[in-house]
Amino acid sequence: MSSSSPPRCLQVAAYLARSRANGPGLRSVLWVQGCRLRCAGCFNPAFLPFAGGRPVPVAEVADWVLGEPDTEGLSLSGGEPFAQAEALGELAERVRAAGKGVLVFTGLTASALRASAAPGTRRLLAAADLLVAGPYRREAPARHPLLASANQELVHLTGRYRGVELGPRRTELRIAADGVVTVTGFPR
Repeated sequence: MSSSSPPRCLQVAAYLARSRANGPGLRSVLWVQGCRLRCAGCFNPAFLPFAGGRPVPVAEVADWVLGEPDTEGLSLSGGEPFAQAEALGELAERVRAAGKGVLVFTGLTASALRASAAPGTRRLLAAADLLVAGPYRREAPARHPLLASANQELVHLTGRYRGVELGPRRTELRIAADGVVTVTGFPR
């Protein structure tokens, strides 16, 4: 009898197979559940509690992303992605191995992430191409296509997105068959 460990799971808050509002090009977007930062005016307050979302094996989420052959990459958001860094690091490695890019939106600063000794943090940083880093500050709005507030910074971890035209700031509205409306991107 084999004693294999159960598959690593992500606590998924939401998933969007295709978006142009959450990073360069056409991308998949994964929002994870749970954040300790509690930035005032957070755009995704329903994703802050750690209780919520649904557990999904990393391999299954990778299949969702890789099942979209015409997407350029994956954007990770939340909640706070680095609260699930080990599992997201594994997901990002799978996505990058398939030739797609990885962008991570985090409320943590780049300096705090680089100083972290947590193996999961290092794994996710090593598997990401671009960070949008820093806490959201509603009193400091930004006009940049990917920054929600002016204190945030773009951190290129690889050359993949360096010099890439990000296009205009976008907002997407989706209306599901059941009438649920989803807003994503960067509304004014």
